[in-house]
Amino acid sequence: MSIYDNAGVALIPSGTKASKLYSVLPANGNGDFTHDRNLTTATRVNKDGLIEGVAADVPRLDYPLIDGVVQDCPALLLEPQRTNNLPYAEQFDNAAWSKGNSTVTANQAISPDGSQTADLLQLTSAGGNVFDGVGGSGDYAFSVFAKYVDAQFIRLRSTGSYAYFDIQNGSVGSTINVSSTKIEDYGNGWYRCTVVGNNTNSLAQIFVSDTDGSNTGTGSVYIWGAMFEAGSYATSYIPTEGSSVTRSAETANGAGNSTVFNDSEGVLYAEFSALANDSTTRVITINDTSNQLTERVQLFILGTSMKGRVTDGGVTQGEVSGTPTLTDNNKIAFKYKANDFALWINGVEVDTSSSGSTPSGLDTIRFDAGTGGSPFYGNFKDIKVYNTALTDTELQNLTS
Repeated sequence: MSIYDNAGVALIPSGTKASKLYSVLPANGNGDFTHDRNLTTATRVNKDGLIEGVAADVPRLDYPLIDGVVQDCPALLLEPQRTNNLPYAEQFDNAAWSKGNSTVTANQAISPDGSQTADLLQLTSAGGNVFDGVGGSGDYAFSVFAKYVDAQFIRLRSTGSYAYFDIQNGSVGSTINVSSTKIEDYGNGWYRCTVVGNNTNSLAQIFVSDTDGSNTGTGSVYIWGAMFEAGSYATSYIPTEGSSVTRSAETANGAGNSTVFNDSEGVLYAEFSALANDSTTRVITINDTSNQLTERVQLFILGTSMKGRVTDGGVTQGEVSGTPTLTDNNKIAFKYKANDFALWINGVEVDTSSSGSTPSGLDTIRFDAGTGGSPFYGNFKDIKVYNTALTDTELQNLTS
């Protein structure tokens, strides 16, 4: 599989020995994968670095931002189901957002989607904030886009936990009782600030301050695109306007047929970054649809490890593993051949096995364990299947 844009132009070239190019275009286009998001819309970052909506069930080619600069090469973004529980994600002047020692003036700046919909949050005295009671309990991720005006910090608080963010310099400040924090540069002075924690009776509260660790002083910031979602990490922005909104989980499955895959040998290659180091199992599978569990080739994350595994006759063969930083962009190749298995990660052969047989009847590739379970969510720049076991030199070049 190579990723294509919606005009059918290859954005990532295929390898010379790849058995087939797999497009991630919708099933009603020229693609081999069937892409589904259960009729829900979503957002992505486009090639101009702006957040934009994507129609229901259309795959998202998301352009990463590094230090506020949009990158040239996009990635297919696959995410789990999430709900933005804040009914007014962009309209902080709405009565749903209570104001404490503060005022909100709507539509005062250009937002990360390129429209003039960002609101000005201005303190009238120290401790100024806006908040919305979202209820619920358990793991949550609370995020908002913020831009410096004349107050250096914002504080994102839920019940019993909070984190300060320096939106002038793009760094995380003081924290209390949080699982993780992140600040992402979206360019033009905008930062997406995220705090992850675990609480009951959750409250989404945005404070403004001129000092890290203390709600002092007065001042103003621009804010836009707040999101409060159940989960251990933040996902792509979900707009709301009057009620909570759910984006369904995404799948990309069903590509290939029995003439494409070589049962006796080959390489399954992926370039991707995981959405989180959350210890969930995530799998990419080539298998026999009539014997889904007994005949398959897999690349998968188990805990903090990346593994390659072949199953033949229901028995594990030639399992190999490595431990890359999963949220980094990784180039990983799993070579399979009878009594000759190897895992290459970022130009290095990290593990081998010289014992095991290969499966039979391979006829499809999926972003899950082969039966719908353990979906592989992440940012995918490339997936390739090679119908020969590449040489060490070829594998090193492929993954470097």
